[in-house]
Amino acid sequence: MRRWLRHALTAGQWLHHRAFDAATRNPEDAQARVLQNLLRASADTVFGREHGFATIRSAAEYARRVPVRDYEAFRPYVGRIMRGEPGVLTAETPFMFATTSGTTGEPKFIPVTASSSTSMASSMRLWSYYALRDHPAMLDARVLAIVGPAVEGVAPGGLPCGAMTGLTYQRLPWLVRRHHALPSAAALIRDHETRYFVTLRLALGHPISSIATPNPSSLLRLADIAARRGDDLVRAVHDGVLGTTELEPIPGAGATGRDLSAALTTGLGADRRRAAFLEAVTRRRDRLVLGDCWPELTLVACWLGGSAGVQARHLDAHFGRHVARRDPGFIASEGHFTITVDDDSAAGVLTVDTNFYEFIAEEDIDEAEPRTLLSHELAEGKRYYVVVTGANGLYRYDMNDVVEVRGFHGRTPKVAFVRKGRDMLNITGEKLHLNHVVHAVRAAERASGLGVWQFRLIPDVGAARYDLLVELSRPVWTGRELEGFAAAFDRALAELNVEYRSKRASARLLPPRLYVMRQGWAERSCREEFARGRREIQHKWSVMRPEWDDSSRSEILRVVDGLARTEMAS
Repeated sequence: MRRWLRHALTAGQWLHHRAFDAATRNPEDAQARVLQNLLRASADTVFGREHGFATIRSAAEYARRVPVRDYEAFRPYVGRIMRGEPGVLTAETPFMFATTSGTTGEPKFIPVTASSSTSMASSMRLWSYYALRDHPAMLDARVLAIVGPAVEGVAPGGLPCGAMTGLTYQRLPWLVRRHHALPSAAALIRDHETRYFVTLRLALGHPISSIATPNPSSLLRLADIAARRGDDLVRAVHDGVLGTTELEPIPGAGATGRDLSAALTTGLGADRRRAAFLEAVTRRRDRLVLGDCWPELTLVACWLGGSAGVQARHLDAHFGRHVARRDPGFIASEGHFTITVDDDSAAGVLTVDTNFYEFIAEEDIDEAEPRTLLSHELAEGKRYYVVVTGANGLYRYDMNDVVEVRGFHGRTPKVAFVRKGRDMLNITGEKLHLNHVVHAVRAAERASGLGVWQFRLIPDVGAARYDLLVELSRPVWTGRELEGFAAAFDRALAELNVEYRSKRASARLLPPRLYVMRQGWAERSCREEFARGRREIQHKWSVMRPEWDDSSRSEILRVVDGLARTEMAS
């Protein structure tokens, strides 16, 4: 990108940067202003009248009037919006819903208003300001941004729904979007293998100076396709074609395969010089290595914290360690909550000028009425659950996310996402809830005819798959029955959780492994915990755990690897 354009973009964000910096020096006052603005704007809504927004004058009074809620408590209000009722959660009428997996089989529909959308886009531009400050060459060539579809269907009631990343991409300045290597139509391809192939084909046709996608698993998927289908990719660049004609759009995209083809092939032409360069990479490395394909690459932006951080470390094999890494921030369908100002850190500065935050200390979360803290009351090194209020109409919304304070910017905490919270596991964005797992096990019992005495789910982040430990009601040695149980469990999770279905379809998650445990495993595990001091009357079996324990490793009887093979444990 030309220097004048880079200068124009940074100059346009200079005033926002100054205002944000000022807010971080006095987060208590900044948060008080944000809360009052949000309450004033929504005072005459259904929710605002029910909770007396018009007369709330402080954060303490807000906490007394409005209980902390999860999404299921907001679902009835969202349902009224879907049925066309105005002024339910926000004075502004939402123009779409951002979708993500819920704790039940039904997805979450997060209202998106003009104000919340503007806030998200503004935070993304502010992130870009800091990134450009440290990496001025990041826009010198094309940008590869991998996002979800802004519109992927219609919610009940008729409003469109889609991915927040796609909407944010659409709200970027036109001068930035025109330098992206990938048109937004690529996100509308239904088949995941085809979508990633087309993404890589179009990106390989250009020098790339920066890459942005929240989930590093997407980049690992591209690297895998580059290694497996390098000849097809180079040939497509040489001939000036897309390399595939299978362009079925996702349901609800509002586009046909012909529309996708037209959007994706516009401007394509034979590029023998670029193809020769890529062939030289293949000869030198015996495969297409993405970092070698883009020597201009300056910055890769992807999540570096939580389980995603484990996957991000695998990027060194494909891009080398000389390419800078920067976390895009604590971002969810519900909002953009931090601005990252440093490389190689998952910690970002809280956006104290746009959202209102409360926090519950990790050790207090199970109390009947846990105390909430404000952002200026947080302590270095401590972990907290996040409660957020934003312009999307979610008030004192329990994100069920655990963050850790890692330093300060001015007087504002820099927080890093650590993990999902209560009753939830996550490897690459699928956010499996306890309800999903219990229902999937029951569905697998019905489908296979096997009975389960006790079970546990453990993530294997490095292998990007889950381990399901089951103690069966009766001994089973038929491989077909066990394979059927594992496959039914996998199918049921995909039916219950839209994010899991997407990650499995794109191969960012592998099939779960089934571990058949010895008879009495669950009882022996409980007895070990009692021996370590846990009171039996207070004991609760852990269906979900972050990692294996040594005693359970010794209890494995048989393994089904999820890929239609069974083997005896050694």
